[in-house]
Amino acid sequence: MDLRLPTPRDLLRRPRRVLAAGAAIAVLAAAGTWTAVASDEKTPVHRTDQTMAIDGVRIDTSYFTPTTAGRHPAVLLAHGFGGNKNDVRQQAQNLAEDGYAVLTWSARGFGRSTGKIGLNDPNGEVKDVSKLIDWLAEQPDVQLDKPGDPRVGVAGASYGGAISLLAAGYDSRVDAIAPAITYWNLADALFPNGVFKKLWAGIFVNSGGGCDNFQPELCRMYERVAEAGKPDAQARALLDARSPSAVGTRIKVPTLLLQGQTDSLFPLGQADAAAKAIRAGGAPVDVDWIAGGHDGGDMETGRVQSRVRAWFDRYLKDDKATDTGPAFRVTRTGGVDSTDGAALLRGASADSYPGLESGQKSIELTGRREQRFDNPAGASPPAVSALPGLGGGGLAQLSSLGVGVSLDFPGQYAKFESAPVGSGLRITGSPTVTVHVKSTSDDAVLFGKVYDVGPGGASPVLPSQLVTPIRVEGAKAGKDVTITLPAVDHEIEQGHRLRLVLASTDLGYASPTAPATYTVSLKGDLKVPTAPGVTTAAAPLPSWVWWLPLVGAVIALALLLSGRRRTTSVPPDPALAEVPLQITDLSKRYARSADRYAVRDVSFRVEKGQVLGLLGPNGAGKTTTLRMLMGLIKPDAGEIRVFGHAIRPGAPVLSRVGAFVEGAGFLPHLSGRENLELYWAATGRPIEDAHLDEALEIAGLGDALARAVRTYSQGMRQRLAIAQAMLGLPDLLILDEPTNGLDPPQIREMREVMIRYAAAGRTVIVSSHLLAEVEQSCTHLVVMDRGRLVQAGPVGEIIGSGDTLLVGLASAIADPLVEKVAALPGVESAVRADGGLLVRLAPDDTPSPEVEPLAVVVPHREVNGTGVAVADEHAPVPQSGPSPSDPSHSNAPHSNAPHSNAPSASNASAAARLLVELVRLDIPVASLGPHRRLEDAFLTLIGGSA
Repeated sequence: MDLRLPTPRDLLRRPRRVLAAGAAIAVLAAAGTWTAVASDEKTPVHRTDQTMAIDGVRIDTSYFTPTTAGRHPAVLLAHGFGGNKNDVRQQAQNLAEDGYAVLTWSARGFGRSTGKIGLNDPNGEVKDVSKLIDWLAEQPDVQLDKPGDPRVGVAGASYGGAISLLAAGYDSRVDAIAPAITYWNLADALFPNGVFKKLWAGIFVNSGGGCDNFQPELCRMYERVAEAGKPDAQARALLDARSPSAVGTRIKVPTLLLQGQTDSLFPLGQADAAAKAIRAGGAPVDVDWIAGGHDGGDMETGRVQSRVRAWFDRYLKDDKATDTGPAFRVTRTGGVDSTDGAALLRGASADSYPGLESGQKSIELTGRREQRFDNPAGASPPAVSALPGLGGGGLAQLSSLGVGVSLDFPGQYAKFESAPVGSGLRITGSPTVTVHVKSTSDDAVLFGKVYDVGPGGASPVLPSQLVTPIRVEGAKAGKDVTITLPAVDHEIEQGHRLRLVLASTDLGYASPTAPATYTVSLKGDLKVPTAPGVTTAAAPLPSWVWWLPLVGAVIALALLLSGRRRTTSVPPDPALAEVPLQITDLSKRYARSADRYAVRDVSFRVEKGQVLGLLGPNGAGKTTTLRMLMGLIKPDAGEIRVFGHAIRPGAPVLSRVGAFVEGAGFLPHLSGRENLELYWAATGRPIEDAHLDEALEIAGLGDALARAVRTYSQGMRQRLAIAQAMLGLPDLLILDEPTNGLDPPQIREMREVMIRYAAAGRTVIVSSHLLAEVEQSCTHLVVMDRGRLVQAGPVGEIIGSGDTLLVGLASAIADPLVEKVAALPGVESAVRADGGLLVRLAPDDTPSPEVEPLAVVVPHREVNGTGVAVADEHAPVPQSGPSPSDPSHSNAPHSNAPHSNAPSASNASAAARLLVELVRLDIPVASLGPHRRLEDAFLTLIGGSA
């Protein structure tokens, strides 16, 4: 992600001499040696790193040069917002191999550079670029147009793209630029039509390290606008002044504009405005719409960098034979690659840039003449279009493949539809429509979008997930408004319809929080641009591009059919329909190993209402087991069944499983509730299925749900993450280290969350290294070591098999009596403990007679008239653990391990003898049973290898 902005004062466009450059820039530190980087059939490259002092700010730079003699054209290569110079290192090296001297740097506030982020302040970042050009003019290997004036181009993406434009506007020595996925006017980008783009603005501030890392005036502006929910004139003026549009009339160099189609931050309209302004000044301009953008998709890195290099070859090396490509090119999706599911891309081009209104067609829309809908209180729940900040995982790429992923809420929008399209229709540009808007409030905020709707109304697709926000002031009296909808390149297939939606909310933007009712009606047809001149392929494509999608589709269909056959060959087991989890003989080998196992022959079963602790040292196989359980990897042998259904990737029954893996991410500027609503909307499931209120009640976050997540403590974030896993109230909840980083009170709260969730008859599996917490939270345990299961059962059984006994006392006893207990035969020590005495039995190496396993439940005998039950030495010794008929025992996970859950026969005999001695000493015994911490049991089971 990138971003850069300028102010209008032209302080830098004065002649620069070499002496001035030497005085202005001090090289503070430099690499002592040059590193040679050789590449096959390429010119070897040298690189040096150095820090330059510019007006009191330290700028970290890297300089790449070819080893060939002579002077070379120079390129300044800028990085994106939140990044640093290392992000463009490979591109810099490639350009140097092709004969350019390349200078990269970390902008103010990023990487190892100092200073405050100024969003491309003309007196900050823009001035830095001019000083770097001064420095290039001094280098003996840089080609000069005249003294102090190097032959130089500037390129970069997003923030770096904006500095490319600004450098050309502020410094006349720049000879060519190639900005990508960037803005022309930052105020228009963040405050489109007077509506605050709150999510993207918040992402900028957070990726910049927080408000304090920005210049104070920018920080104050953001906080003011975020609080008000709408921009003011001062905020707009501040961003206008730092935008390339402020110096657009002064950009008179060859410009290659590369703009992203999947970009809700800097949409195609930004490049359109730049192209018109720069072309009006007489400079050559080519426009290229790439498949990717800030919302994801294919960034076409190889093709884009090749085109940038050709652009500089033509205009910096003055190689007139270089083909710089068409004046306009657009990348289009041409099917799906059967090997990896990626979109197949092909290019279309035109000899001139068509703009966004070329070849308009009128599309009649039907619907009620007047439609009413509401802006809900708090603008919640909001409609969902794009999910800013997801990058390569964004929703826009899905829409390019024909997958509908947007969400509108009933009662919060109006819609108007066309008749089915009679023949294919390609939209290339910005549709427009005029509507009449009336509101019960003075201002109305609407979000316009055009859907591609399949036959029967199925699977509406929002092209590139783009919407147009518009603020209508004075809407109480009613007003006609012409809406320019998002620019897209999208084909509407025959039989599909166009659907115009005007919504009252959108997740990415700030809407009025006061409730209002909007009334809208159409004032004309939908005008759709078709750009008829954009028809030819940008370059001949090999034949396999056309037949491979068909072959891939056939293969995919065959795999789908065979996959269905395999699925149906493992039918659900009706006997396990009510069993949350049964794992049978599960094994998984390490990659590229025939005999080394991450998990081997593991079997256990989990019942409803249990909180199961999955324990084991590092490398025990816990994570591998959980990943197989969640369908992320396939086992090599064995079977996992959830509610009777065999688990495999994408199994439908996984919808009944919720999972929290440590480190769940949230958008920090959104509230807890907004983050959860956003997550659920991305699943595509109805909001009523989320059971949001129930999950939040269990998580116990209270009023904090309305606060921004950035204000949350670690414990609150953990509980929010678990609430996210609980959405939909899954029957089986998997938690991986849910208490990491929490303090004791927070751990206790997390324990209560898990217990409350299971109390409703659902099941929780928790993997944790906090044994004491597992002992208090879990009802059952599965212990693994070196890939194998070593013990499974109720917590009490696993803990209660040691050589330490807890003697419960009906009343306190004096110290001399405690000493008498410690001196009894077979007793190693006796100490006071909560609830009684902790008695450790002495080791007994002699064989013991066969006796029943110990469990001491004391028959009635009055002690000191208290009515407390104590033991009779003649009473039989019942079993300590649950009997086979005990329901809790029948529900316990079973184990294939050799370890017994019962105490040893010798310990049972010693405990029976101890009970007799305690009664003889008139100790007021209320209970007697095994006592061992889970840590002791755990270390015993794994042989102390944790």
